[in-house]
Amino acid sequence: MAKWVVTSAWPYSSDIPHLGNLIGSVLSADVIARYLRMKKHSVVFVSGSDEHGTPVEIEAIRRKIPVREFADANHERIKKLFEDWKISYDNYTRTESPIHINFVMNHFREIYKNGFIFEEEELVHYCPKDKKILPDRFVEGTCPYCDVRGARGDQCDNCGKPLDAVKLIDPYCAICNGKTEIRSTKQWYFDLPKLSERIRNYLLNNKELSENAVSFSLSLIEEGLKPRSLTRDTQWGIPAPFPGAEGKTIYVWMEAVLGYVSAVIEYFKTRGNEDGWKDYWLDPNTKTAFFIGKDNIPFHTIIFPALLLASKQNYTLPNVVSATEFLQFEGKKFSKSRRIGIWINEALEILPADYWRYCLLSIRPESGDVNFTYELLEEKVNSELNDKIGNFINRTLFAIKRFMKGEIAKRPKLSQQGKDMIEKINVRHDKIDEQYERFRIQRAVKLTLEQAEEGNVYLNLTEPWKTFESNQDATYESLYVVARIVKALSIELYPIIPSTAEKIWSFLGLRGKLGNADWSEAKEDFDYPVKIGEFHSLFKKIKKGEVIKRLDEIREK
Repeated sequence: MAKWVVTSAWPYSSDIPHLGNLIGSVLSADVIARYLRMKKHSVVFVSGSDEHGTPVEIEAIRRKIPVREFADANHERIKKLFEDWKISYDNYTRTESPIHINFVMNHFREIYKNGFIFEEEELVHYCPKDKKILPDRFVEGTCPYCDVRGARGDQCDNCGKPLDAVKLIDPYCAICNGKTEIRSTKQWYFDLPKLSERIRNYLLNNKELSENAVSFSLSLIEEGLKPRSLTRDTQWGIPAPFPGAEGKTIYVWMEAVLGYVSAVIEYFKTRGNEDGWKDYWLDPNTKTAFFIGKDNIPFHTIIFPALLLASKQNYTLPNVVSATEFLQFEGKKFSKSRRIGIWINEALEILPADYWRYCLLSIRPESGDVNFTYELLEEKVNSELNDKIGNFINRTLFAIKRFMKGEIAKRPKLSQQGKDMIEKINVRHDKIDEQYERFRIQRAVKLTLEQAEEGNVYLNLTEPWKTFESNQDATYESLYVVARIVKALSIELYPIIPSTAEKIWSFLGLRGKLGNADWSEAKEDFDYPVKIGEFHSLFKKIKKGEVIKRLDEIREK
């Protein structure tokens, strides 16, 4: 048994996440957390609302409400939505948590004391109309690297490179869209170049990081790491704890990544174990997994490890950084202003969470950008969930009820065909396990679907409804084998569609809670007798155009 800290990127509380945000971090992390728990590893799964920084402040200004009031309301709303999506966080916290604020301030005091922070005059953007110094995210313009307009002052979403706001071409204020002026102010910097070699060694020696994450990060080091600005001239954030930095706050990305540690501290503290977090974050044997979008790779492979190293504490550094490509919506980028996409609150008003979970995970953008379409959703629900998985399970349970009086009393003597099928299912279970171990969730979902497809083929081949009158042993064997497949499916589906998997487990009349089952039980025989409980159809087909119609109705309200 290993210790794992599983994390997902912290969503901005400036808005509700959309489906692309969900699959890129939150949902993927939940699948792995559930899988690791079934493997009987000790898992702490954490995340939280990223409440500081300019996106939240800008949105509060736009709505003309106090920023704290806005952040409070959105944090609670997002937290509840994740619960409704069955995201199994052990602790979903927030950057306004007193524990997080205290940890961040103490951490930066240590880094300052260790000589990794210095102060320097900095050129910043000033908005004459709003009469204020603008933090990076209050400034937008054209990226100096890829020439795409709309790049933020801290990072370009198009090419993924971190930016220096003063190098933006044709910059403008994100609040009023007016032209900005360049002025000088004192800021504090994190001396990232001092840690270049240690970060390089970390990247080269971590065999669990993906090749694209390592190569992209090493290319940034080869270009030469630059000191990173640590402070901002804004009131909404964590106060900078450096001498002479009164009125400054810590840059949101520099403090938010430390939330991966503070969230675990909070988790144990609320359980009366003040030092429990050290058994995870200060143990070199602990494994850590980060689920993010590809645009956030540098913050998790360079900046976050550097912040941990600079403290001179023995923190375990990121082991797995699972970065997805982007999810497009009908060939376009998600955009609330242009009504392109579906947001996670809207999705749950249209279809149950498991329908969306299955669809998104089956197309998880692991090797390239993926296009979500309404037609694809209809195919996933109607053909895969309903016709393959749901139909197989319903056929199996109905046949056991009809031909075996709803009970499997003991293991039958199996023919070679029956033995071969059980072996086939067990081998595929091992392949699913292998894909999860490699964090290839999309492939694991495909293999899980193949289990149901195999079950349907076997049922059609053995035809237990025909052999019942002439050869009851053959009927018994056939239904025993497909019941074993249903049991395996309930376990294999649990990380993907947990609510549905729990129903399947219950339909089979299996003992205990599915969430407490061992992953290896998918290959084990039943604890006899097995008595089929009440069951019903697991899924309902959706009509063509039904989702679009429902979405329009929701938005008209």
